[in-house]
Amino acid sequence: MTQSNTDPRVLRTRKLIMDSFTNLSDKKEFTDITVKDITTEAMINRATFYYHFEDKYDLLDKALPEVLMVNLSSNMYEESEFNEETIISIFLATTRFQESLSNRCKSGYEEKIARFVREQLEIILYKMLLKQRKNKDKQTLKVIAVILSWGIYGASEDWKRNNEKLSPEEFIKLAIPYIMSGIDVYSKST
Repeated sequence: MTQSNTDPRVLRTRKLIMDSFTNLSDKKEFTDITVKDITTEAMINRATFYYHFEDKYDLLDKALPEVLMVNLSSNMYEESEFNEETIISIFLATTRFQESLSNRCKSGYEEKIARFVREQLEIILYKMLLKQRKNKDKQTLKVIAVILSWGIYGASEDWKRNNEKLSPEEFIKLAIPYIMSGIDVYSKST
């Protein structure tokens, strides 16, 4: 009997493995975590681990989207309007995600995480822009989404490194008028 990816047992086991990995990453650097550590923490055998994931890098690739999507609640954003409140909310979710990873996966994996976050932000922002500006050039909206995703991610990184005096919300609110005025100028053109 073959089990599908929607089988509740398969889903529970995947979640157990991911949760075990997350728990371990609170205690150890990613490079120091082994498949044996994960299987011991999850109380499963290696064959079960390899049924679900190729290796710990595959696990990380699959765990990151789930953690980020929990923070971003991407379905909510796809239904949201592109406005100040949404930008603030996306920035705060990105910052929370960054903080949750601050002690994990440092050595040699930061760029992969950064690229992943920017790509997910780009998808969310593009869908929001496209929904509100259906009559605008899709390529231009894509470029705007790329710029915004890099900007939000970069601002989140900068806040994490340099801004102990401002909350993340106070930090992003400094830029909101400029972001919105740029979007408004584009919306009124052509």
